[in-house]
Amino acid sequence: MPLNDERPGSMSSSGDDQSSDVESSERCDSITSASDLDSQESCASNNSSKRSTPSSSPPKALTLNEVMDSARDLSNLTLAHEITVNPNFHFDDNIPQQDSLFKLVKENLHKAFWDILAAELNDDPPEYGQAIRLLEEIRETLLSFLNPGANRMRTQIMEVLDIDLIRQQADNNVIDIQGLASYIISTMGKLCAPARDEEIKKLRQNTDNTVTLFREIFRVLDLMKADTINVEINNLRHVLLKQGIEYERETFQSILDKTPNALDNTTHWIQCALDELQSAGSSIEEKQTALPGPFQVLNTAFLHVLTWDYNKNTLPETLMTDEGRLREIQDQLQQCQAVNQVLLIVYSTIGGPIQGLPTLSERLKKMTNILLDGMHRPNFNLEEALLDISAQICCELNKSLIERGYSAMTPALQATLTGQINSITQRIIPSDRVQQYFKMLICDPKPQGKLEQVPAGLTVIKYDLMQLAAKFLPLMNYNKSVYGPYYASIIRRLMFSNGQPGQSPSHSAARDSSVSK
Repeated sequence: MPLNDERPGSMSSSGDDQSSDVESSERCDSITSASDLDSQESCASNNSSKRSTPSSSPPKALTLNEVMDSARDLSNLTLAHEITVNPNFHFDDNIPQQDSLFKLVKENLHKAFWDILAAELNDDPPEYGQAIRLLEEIRETLLSFLNPGANRMRTQIMEVLDIDLIRQQADNNVIDIQGLASYIISTMGKLCAPARDEEIKKLRQNTDNTVTLFREIFRVLDLMKADTINVEINNLRHVLLKQGIEYERETFQSILDKTPNALDNTTHWIQCALDELQSAGSSIEEKQTALPGPFQVLNTAFLHVLTWDYNKNTLPETLMTDEGRLREIQDQLQQCQAVNQVLLIVYSTIGGPIQGLPTLSERLKKMTNILLDGMHRPNFNLEEALLDISAQICCELNKSLIERGYSAMTPALQATLTGQINSITQRIIPSDRVQQYFKMLICDPKPQGKLEQVPAGLTVIKYDLMQLAAKFLPLMNYNKSVYGPYYASIIRRLMFSNGQPGQSPSHSAARDSSVSK
């Protein structure tokens, strides 16, 4: 599947180059001095025969063709990235959403088409214009499934489905539609994936009228098209796993060449992280002179992604291809924290009588999780969900207390517990402990060994946090590998553009400098 008329197999970097690039990226994680920026930015020169450093052009007016080229590059970049990072990515035959307008229009158009075909075939004498167009489309579809060397089958298909000959037969009313359908089904059986054998068997057993038979043939052909595309995706994935970093970097550079301001949001994102680190000094002198390590800046920036407010800010351009995954991680993290807050309130309010009961804890957690599912959606009623959670928890606690010989909670205690649970706000910001956990992992060159080191107070959601970290860290590390040279260039400019280390330029100046080269 070519991307922007470029064959993935012709990419300039080799497997060894790719390995070297990843290793270079890992080494970059330990950078702590400004001079190391040059080493990071040189990652690009070791792996690209086209450019030694990321570059951008001065601002200029874009033509329509340039805009379209940039859009095509972005589409290719997004597809390549999705195939690389998502092992489950595949093409599904387009099934319209139930009760959607598109589904309604599609069904009506298809019905009209097949009604016309039925009317033509039922005429006396029959009309075959629509049927011949169908046969021509089927022939082209079958030919598209063939490998380049399948000359014998190609010749046979062209001979049997010779449209000129079929038109002559139709003019003389001697066309054998059923015989042609039988040949088409037989050929489909030879070309389809084993998973479609059952569908071919149903076609052979189809004793309905000709229109229904051809409608089913087209349905199965659509499934075979999806299978073919997925084979191509898997083949492309093997290439991208070896050379995807270089391909994505070169494609992004192509976008940057055509759209010089394509790093504005990224520059602002890094600037905010740098400002935060510089303002964290313990004295005025430190704030003015302290120079954070470049990857300290970058790791802080990635930590901000976990608390990103998508309603107010646009993601950095370099993170756009992962926006869906990052949103999902943030939504799940907020839900985990809400569950943790509820259970912390319960255990701090009730105390000893419910301590050391893992079965009860798991039951309360599961119950709360179910009632908070989808809390990130705009139409989710958190207040109503928290009232339901409070009622369910009080019921479950009273049952557990009575079973173990304790008195049930008093109405006053239940009211206190309900009030505290209902005080949880809609937007759950990661707590300091959650931030501490992710910061520890982000800054560690080998975080896998520390996934279980969850801070106290988060034990209830320990395994949930581990799963989210296992999703977030690979995205972050892959992103660093692809865009590391751009980050290095931006950080250098922000730190040294005015010649005085530790004094960053203003946000607006930073945004201008991001496209100055």
